[in-house]
Amino acid sequence: MNLAFQLALAQPKQHEIPTSVLDRINSLGKEVEALRQHVTSLQESPPVVSLDRIGVFHGYIPVFVIAFLVTLLATPLIRRLALANGVIDRPTESRKVHRLPIAYLGGVAVFLGLMAGILYSYMATVSPKLMEFHPTRYLDSGGEHFAVPISVIFGMTLIMLVGLIDDVAGISPRLKIGGQLVAAAALAANDVGVKVAAGLIIPIVKALGVHTTLVNDLETVLFQIPLPALIGSGHVTIDVVYWVGTAIIAIFVLGACNASNLIDGLDGLLSGVTGIAAFGLCVIALGMAVADDGPRDAPRIVLCMALLGACLGFLPHNFNPATIFLGDAGSLLLGFCSIVIILMLGDTGQTQLVLAGLIIYAIPIIDTVLAIIRRKLAGKSISDADDQHLHHMLKRSLGVKGAVLTLYAIGVGFAFLGIAVSLGRARVIYALALVFAAFIGVTAIKIARRKQLEEHAGPYAGPTAVPAPKPLPQPESAPRRAEERSKPARHAASK
Repeated sequence: MNLAFQLALAQPKQHEIPTSVLDRINSLGKEVEALRQHVTSLQESPPVVSLDRIGVFHGYIPVFVIAFLVTLLATPLIRRLALANGVIDRPTESRKVHRLPIAYLGGVAVFLGLMAGILYSYMATVSPKLMEFHPTRYLDSGGEHFAVPISVIFGMTLIMLVGLIDDVAGISPRLKIGGQLVAAAALAANDVGVKVAAGLIIPIVKALGVHTTLVNDLETVLFQIPLPALIGSGHVTIDVVYWVGTAIIAIFVLGACNASNLIDGLDGLLSGVTGIAAFGLCVIALGMAVADDGPRDAPRIVLCMALLGACLGFLPHNFNPATIFLGDAGSLLLGFCSIVIILMLGDTGQTQLVLAGLIIYAIPIIDTVLAIIRRKLAGKSISDADDQHLHHMLKRSLGVKGAVLTLYAIGVGFAFLGIAVSLGRARVIYALALVFAAFIGVTAIKIARRKQLEEHAGPYAGPTAVPAPKPLPQPESAPRRAEERSKPARHAASK
């Protein structure tokens, strides 16, 4: 065909073909050749295995089992270590539920379980017989499945150590926040969660008509700031999506770590709520693996399974009556692990899945927001402790176990809502979640501010208040009237 075309061009003609048309013909020929090669590669590739969530879940069960057993067996050993060194929570405040000293350092056992599950997944990438990874087209340079990023392991270790130092010796809140920010910076350096901002910014800038650019297969917005003449010619390029994503990571890490710390107020509450959230997040992660969403499908599932196993391994020791507490080392660690998984749901720019994860982890978020609102309305500092958290209110009515089980049930409800968002009909689920959270929030604030509401209503209960209507006299029966008439006579006779 090319030879015939060249012969036709060699013959004299009255009108020459424009060069632009020739270039277009050549480009179309190249596209046809590329399509032919693509079809050939698809025909030679192995058949795609049909996957479902249960099948993928079965392959990653060893991570869950390892994390569960290590946490379950390590917790009594850590408890003895805490008692031997006097790392004990003594009930010196009235808002604390327990009345006997309880050992701390439970977070260390949870950390050991998490690390054991993650390290097992690392060994499985080298020896595939240890675990069955799901089939995917995303493999690293060595042809192996991607492992949990080193930045996540570094952040988990740093968060646990900061909490451990606070449990043993006590540190200032600034140092704790500093450690959390360093862990967040490590995530941003490894692009863990940075792409979450793409789902928020790109639609907005496109609606405004701003030009976008592809950087590493990610659509972003680049701003170029010219350098001053004294420094030299050139400019500084700023990736808007990257830096906004970095700020989101910092906010999310700080919020989740401290939200988990605030809700850790009853035996088994945080470990159980986090376990329920880990299961809900795991369902979403499994669905993303079935769809072969991206290179971090396997790390997401490994983190979910390790977190679920560690929480369930610690829960028998922590459920009422508890023999050991998580401490700051555990509460901060569970919050960090949960938010890392939620951020990784948006690794390919699917912001709606990040929102689904936040719905699943709604109980700590709602409790923290209510604490801020409640203390601001009362004119107190945000850091002031009180006994008006959700679990405190439920405990006063239902007892410790009743309050914990009720919050478990609420957590299951939010988990189902989050999973439903990932399956579709997001607007309906968002509306249901908003109503659910608003009802909980308004009820909690109303109960917490009952005394203030009564004080505000006090002036209206004085003399100006409308008196209650007097009851109308009821007609008396004949025997009753006769008895009343005979009373004076009997009284006179007694005298």
